[in-house]
Amino acid sequence: FPCWFRSCQQVKRRKDIGENRIRPGGKRVKVWPTLKDGRGRGHSLLTQVLDKGRFLRLGQSTILTPGTNMELRCKGSKIGWSYPTYLDTFNNSRLSIKQSDKYSQLILTSPSAADTGAYSCWVIVCDGTECEKDHDRAYVSYIYFKDKDNLFVPSTMHFEIVYLRPDQPAVVPCRVTEPQAKTSLHREVPPVEITANMTQMAYDPTKGFILQNPRPEHQGVFYCKAETMDTPQISTKYQLLYVEVPSGPPFVSLEASPDSVRGGDNVNVTCTVLGEPDVDVSFTWTYPGQGSRPVHIQTSWRLVNRGMGYTTRVTQSILTVEDMETIDFGEYMCKAKSQHGETIVATTIISK
Repeated sequence: FPCWFRSCQQVKRRKDIGENRIRPGGKRVKVWPTLKDGRGRGHSLLTQVLDKGRFLRLGQSTILTPGTNMELRCKGSKIGWSYPTYLDTFNNSRLSIKQSDKYSQLILTSPSAADTGAYSCWVIVCDGTECEKDHDRAYVSYIYFKDKDNLFVPSTMHFEIVYLRPDQPAVVPCRVTEPQAKTSLHREVPPVEITANMTQMAYDPTKGFILQNPRPEHQGVFYCKAETMDTPQISTKYQLLYVEVPSGPPFVSLEASPDSVRGGDNVNVTCTVLGEPDVDVSFTWTYPGQGSRPVHIQTSWRLVNRGMGYTTRVTQSILTVEDMETIDFGEYMCKAKSQHGETIVATTIISK
């Protein structure tokens, strides 16, 4: 989490009313306050500081005005925060977080429509030098910075790719700054509005359009349109690509060319992975002359369309041995690793 504090000594905390209760038999039991929907009983709530020392408890969503500095507070002697990742991208100097003895404050100066998103805080519990987030005392509010000139949350990209997978919902992330805006999804070519009946689709103003069961026919270029009382506005364009390979460990093949060589020949050993378009793959090689003989390794990837418009990422690592010697003959092993796991394959190069 972005804002954990380095020092984590045990801190004495004031007892809440009813915290220590005595059961029949004289045993003392510690009871934490009951939480509901991310909010506590009135002590460690996420609040907004208003003028003249007034405070406003934030609910699940909040609408604020752009340009007016925002100060949030969360009660506790050790507090962690999260906020839209956009604010971390360029070490944004408009954001500051300060911790005092009794509370932590997050200050955002000159907020804009781009700062729309979820803001949350939580109590950090320490045991000696080990600290962790207390999930039972975490509070979140989705804050809209309502801007009639920017009905959609501005994006740093003018064109985004959304991958459609057969085993999970897909999100076209056209979030709005005005939750009451009428929002629709449109295909660019042929021009048509996509309705919920066509795609089992739902709209969440904090996420965008959610396609519950993506299919190959949902591919194409799309945009969102939002309307209020003023002129309609359109969003960034989105390229939807259908993914052929479901999530899982890399699917790997290994091939030597040629597979039977003589001393003095050159040989290429190619390790190929078919996978998801946005999942990176790393390679590790083990080979007979390792540490003694020079080799050249080149890694590359590309997106390809296969069959019914399915999109697959092909990642290759090619190991080249020049001027083969006796020590170079034997087993060549390739290990491909991604965020979903790893796969090891091997092939043997023999002498003619």
